[in-house]
Amino acid sequence: MHTPTDEQAHAVDAFRAGHHLVLQAGAGTGKTSTLSLLAADTRRRGRYLAFNKAIARDATTRFPRTVACKTAHATAYAALGHRYTSRLNSPRQPAWKTGQALGITRPLRIGDHEIGPRTLSHTVLRTVTRYCHSADRTLAHHHVPHLRGLTASGEHAHLADQVLPFARKAWNDLHHPDHGMVRFEHDHYLKMWALTEPTIEADFLLLDEAQDTNPVLEAVFTAQRPHTQLVMVGDSAQAIYGWRGARDVMTGFDAIPLTLTRSFRFGPLIAEEAYRWLTLADAPIRLTGTDTIATGVGSLERPDAVLCRTNIGAMAEVMRLLTAGHRVALTRGGQQLATLALAARDLKDGRRTSHPELVLFPSWGELQDYAAHDVAGRDLQPFVDLIDTHGPDAILAAVDQLTDETHADVTVSTAHTAKGREWPTVQIGNDFPPPKDTDQHDAQGRPIPEPVSDTDARLAYVAVTRARHHLDLGGLSWINNQPTTATTPSS
Repeated sequence: MHTPTDEQAHAVDAFRAGHHLVLQAGAGTGKTSTLSLLAADTRRRGRYLAFNKAIARDATTRFPRTVACKTAHATAYAALGHRYTSRLNSPRQPAWKTGQALGITRPLRIGDHEIGPRTLSHTVLRTVTRYCHSADRTLAHHHVPHLRGLTASGEHAHLADQVLPFARKAWNDLHHPDHGMVRFEHDHYLKMWALTEPTIEADFLLLDEAQDTNPVLEAVFTAQRPHTQLVMVGDSAQAIYGWRGARDVMTGFDAIPLTLTRSFRFGPLIAEEAYRWLTLADAPIRLTGTDTIATGVGSLERPDAVLCRTNIGAMAEVMRLLTAGHRVALTRGGQQLATLALAARDLKDGRRTSHPELVLFPSWGELQDYAAHDVAGRDLQPFVDLIDTHGPDAILAAVDQLTDETHADVTVSTAHTAKGREWPTVQIGNDFPPPKDTDQHDAQGRPIPEPVSDTDARLAYVAVTRARHHLDLGGLSWINNQPTTATTPSS
């Protein structure tokens, strides 16, 4: 390990003094190394809650034996989840079969929409999942997900009234350790464990990736304050999973705020790019680079990775690269894209689809109209364009041509999936749109664009900080023409 920076030494001192800490650690700033420094400085026994199993495994090699490194799910499994082992290993079955077992056998009519048993079954299971991610003690209307197209006044409330009784029946079914109709998932026992208001026995507790913590885990963690020292660590600027229930719990956490701002991943030029997006996101940190790491910013002919904003953008990039003769890998494979392509094929062939995003559209033509003319459907336009250009079968064929990363010329990923990863060279995909122009004009008569949203700035920050040696801004190059985007020296 390198000599600790002043920031790392400060964190060790504050931890030694017994304070609760919130540690804002920018991309590549040695977050795990800093936490292991804290743990190595004390003989007290601690626990480290990792974001996923791979991070937990790596942490066990870096932390002293006095610290137990597990995911929150592994902690919950040891306490309660092991009782449900037989159900966790049960065969998968379609949601409609589960719904049928719960008593969902007839379609539901809401306004002009007929919602079939398959869609209702999906909605019931998604309701239970949303409840499991929340800190709520009981199932409620706000756990029922909104269906695209069901927007008239009172329509969602009507749906929720019909869905909730089945969701409660499903949740009750999940409490039987040895038998049941609903497939048992890991989030189910985590929620059950949280509802017991558990005490985690440790002298200190480290929560990693705190900016993407689900409320259910936040409640468990903060409840330990009376008996253990709490340390939250993460990067508020990388809080990009709000759309699936996660929220940044770091900014409101009552603790001594500390920062790690020197990145050991890249040099000053990439740090300057990160700085611009951190400023736009009004983030609590600003990054600097390491002078001894050579980095460049400019166009790339053969990047190691191309990072896109959406799954549809990633699929378009895959199609382009395959057509050009490259061996292409897609992080997490192409299953989501294949599912969308199959849904499109059903609609184009005159059949309804059970895909949760598209269930309420009776035909491909109606989906085209919705994407083109309805404000709520604009995000589907790239998907419609992709299908209309290539057709579902070409996309399914492209998914079959994908290779694994070890044999690929280039890896394509969404920025969300790329979080926590890095590559030597990175190109930003073309599906990061610039802000729309306002009606106002500058002194030269040019339209003044809308401000960059916090959400877009955070996602861009994640994307540009995945590169170690060279970054091609690609689809984010419009930032060079935005007002008030000055950078600061990074060394």
